[in-house]
Amino acid sequence: MHETGEERGTFAQRMRRFITQCARVLKITKKPDRQEYSMLVKVSGLGIAAIGLIGFLLFLIKSLLFTF
Repeated sequence: MHETGEERGTFAQRMRRFITQCARVLKITKKPDRQEYSMLVKVSGLGIAAIGLIGFLLFLIKSLLFTF
């Protein structure tokens, strides 16, 4: 949806609204505990390893097909 000029407001009003929304988000966020952080690191590591493995396999297949 497109906002009209009246709904958008001035630059200062938009910045104030943005800062208010950011503050609202920061109020409800929390620092992860050790268990949550550990799980996040494991899942991220597995995702990176899976993407790396897929890339390596594609490179290997490409090099085997086009070498001969």
